[in-house]
Amino acid sequence: MSTLRDNWRVIFLVVAILLSTFALFSPTMGAQSASEGNSATNLQFGLQLDGGTRIRAPLVGVTAEDVEFEGDSERVVERQVAAQIAGADAADVIARTGAESNTVEVTIENVTTDDLSAALDAAGYGHGEVRDGVTATTREETVRVLQSKINEAGLSGGTVQQVTTATSEHFILVEVPNRDQSDVVDLVGERGTVQIDIYHPTGTDNGSRVYETREAVLTQADFTSIGTAQESQTGSGAFVPVSVRDEPASEFQTAVQDTGLAQPGGTRCTYMEDGGENTTEGCLLLVVNGDVVNAFGMSGGLADTMRAGEWADAPSFQLQTRNTSEAQDIAINLRAGALPARLDLSGEDSGTSSYISPSQGESFKFDSLITGIIAVLAVAGVVFIRYGKPQVALPMIVTGLSEVYILLGFAAAIGYPLDLSVIAGFIAVIGTGVDDLIIIADEVMAEGSVTSRKVFQSRFRRAFWVIGAAAATTIIAMSPLAVLSLGDLQGFAIFTILGVIVGVLVTRPAYGDILRLLLTEDR
Repeated sequence: MSTLRDNWRVIFLVVAILLSTFALFSPTMGAQSASEGNSATNLQFGLQLDGGTRIRAPLVGVTAEDVEFEGDSERVVERQVAAQIAGADAADVIARTGAESNTVEVTIENVTTDDLSAALDAAGYGHGEVRDGVTATTREETVRVLQSKINEAGLSGGTVQQVTTATSEHFILVEVPNRDQSDVVDLVGERGTVQIDIYHPTGTDNGSRVYETREAVLTQADFTSIGTAQESQTGSGAFVPVSVRDEPASEFQTAVQDTGLAQPGGTRCTYMEDGGENTTEGCLLLVVNGDVVNAFGMSGGLADTMRAGEWADAPSFQLQTRNTSEAQDIAINLRAGALPARLDLSGEDSGTSSYISPSQGESFKFDSLITGIIAVLAVAGVVFIRYGKPQVALPMIVTGLSEVYILLGFAAAIGYPLDLSVIAGFIAVIGTGVDDLIIIADEVMAEGSVTSRKVFQSRFRRAFWVIGAAAATTIIAMSPLAVLSLGDLQGFAIFTILGVIVGVLVTRPAYGDILRLLLTEDR
């Protein structure tokens, strides 16, 4: 019992190593390796080490501050402002009520600050400064929706974050490992709006039918319980089963009745978007990002329940698409939600996208491994030259490397993708860790041989105060980099801080116990 109590720090280190081993190699952890089976460990790699696509772009939009809503609701303001801007609708305008300032944002391309100012004046809303860019709330919502899109699409390891430059410019940074550039741009480049319109006849003119479109009878926010994309049983096309919230379901049912879409026996849709002559009885139009992607009629059974007013009691139906790929895209958009603003991938101030091939990523992995080995050998050589005692130097190297191993286990446990900045953090951890261990060894051995436990503990405590102060300084210095959205620097700072914490709480105390066991007879 006395031995266990005296050497609990070493036992704690062993437990930490065992937990890290479990996180690295257990088949029950690590989503990427468990599902894809492409790695001997549960480690995930960023695009720099695995290949993939990076997109860095601002958001399209202009914003007016200190807008006077004149008692109107946010939705009314959005409609009024959109009516004053050519090519805009209410979905392109975001009105927000804030504690300090009301804002209005327009998130379509080719709208200038002068255009928004003129639209607000025409709509009768006073306002303050009108500037380029969107609000922080819109950027945060965009990050959330893009991350949801990436997750729903099954792009393992994909990350989305805000990046702020030194000149206070705001960008959205998207990184998706092991994916082609075109696929990622297609996924994140569109707003992902989905709605249902009703196209129906309203009468005749000179013997020809006249048609009208009732827009947005169902919008993205109205759908719930979104199913997975499925192939049609007829072998033609695909569909996404959805349910509708109670209030919009009742309104949709009324719209279907009013437009005559719920006819006995259903309706047959022959919609022609190109302006050709239509003979259709009416159609439900599936509109994605403002474009009609499919038009379909209504089955007899569904039409009967609509006419009887029973459909709204259990509101569900199928969104018909032409193929499974379209159905999958629609399901992703419905689950993730629509982007409040698009990424600006064109124009002078646009963002950039880049692609790293998997072979180049593998080359970076190999180079990183070689760099790590060189760092370890260099540190080991200096330590052995400095002390010339294996019982001092060897535990120092092993203990220092255990810090990196524990950090790798932590990264595997939380699924943090490793990239070059994290590797740089590991190398920094090796350097700072061994430096602290050298301080311990020098302080313990500086005044001659250690004759007793009491002498050792006194010298070790002095060394540990120095180490603690250095660790606190490192944590304070790195914290801004870890908190602020500064791209690659964030990963470096996070793992440097974690390495210092692991060192102070686990490895440095454990090395002290090991050194005491090797240098003193009073154990």
